[in-house]
Amino acid sequence: MPNSPIFEKKNVLVTGGAGFIGSHLCESLLAEAKVICVDNFITSQESNIDSLLQNPDFEFLRHDITEPFSLESYPELERFKIQFQGIQEIYHLACPTSPKQFDQYKIQTALANSFGMRNALDLAVKYKSKFVFSSSSVIYGSRDENHLSFSEDELGCALTTSPRACYDEGKRFAEAMVATWQQVHGIDAKIARIFRTYGPRMRLFDGQMIPDFITNALDGKELVIYGDDNFKTSLCYVSDIVDGLKRLMQAPVNFGPVNLGSDQDLVLNEVAKKIIEMTGSSSEIKYEPPLLFMTEQGLPNISKAKEGLAWIPLVRLEDGLQKTIDYTRAQKGLISF
Repeated sequence: MPNSPIFEKKNVLVTGGAGFIGSHLCESLLAEAKVICVDNFITSQESNIDSLLQNPDFEFLRHDITEPFSLESYPELERFKIQFQGIQEIYHLACPTSPKQFDQYKIQTALANSFGMRNALDLAVKYKSKFVFSSSSVIYGSRDENHLSFSEDELGCALTTSPRACYDEGKRFAEAMVATWQQVHGIDAKIARIFRTYGPRMRLFDGQMIPDFITNALDGKELVIYGDDNFKTSLCYVSDIVDGLKRLMQAPVNFGPVNLGSDQDLVLNEVAKKIIEMTGSSSEIKYEPPLLFMTEQGLPNISKAKEGLAWIPLVRLEDGLQKTIDYTRAQKGLISF
């Protein structure tokens, strides 16, 4: 199969393409490519891609990536001429991400990070596709007072038997699979370690605090922080992450794992106060016990992304929050919870 398009546009496959980051990535890629989106809606939603479904260069396949599949078997993909052109790029984002439903989808999470990864990598081998895997900052382990920032050459730590292991250690194993397929098959495969991201299309009432803050502020309800008033995090707007993923895809072969995220440390209750102010709300903030999947994370050292990808986060927190507030206000009542 050719690794460059023989027709006017390249073919790109995005697994998890109906998710929060995935749907923004699909939308951005359509400016330059034909996009095949694969998702099973476990923790994503169809509304994220509604605006893309009428685009002739976009096709959605409802499929569980943990099950093998053949792109040539789908008649709706005939216009992509895969048998002649193949797939030039694969972005693998498919993995359940739900703070409040984390326990419900533990097995699916473990399978996504093993069988799902294998199926995606095997497609890259078949089509000689360039490949980008969306890993996570969780591979570094938790932050502590003496270790707030992580660079890509750090080993990280995750307890293999912890209640979070299906995700934390799962992402570490998935990275090992990427490296193994790269070494054995010689594919151009790269790893993005994504830190906490926010923006439009995040699921509501799912423990993802920024969208829930906004919705509750608009309704005059309490804003719930799952932790205490010292809970700190970094926040990177979704368009910056999409830009980083696309730059990584075009980076030189063997460009190793790279952190994508904001290196600014934010106190979450200050962010909540800012949302209350921006929405003109009278809401108050309250604190509840931490969720297993919603914990404090370290900050990324983004020197490698700056130097190797010419990438930095560009969207200011205030601007990103305003875009997210505007989206939520417009979609309120239409978004499936």
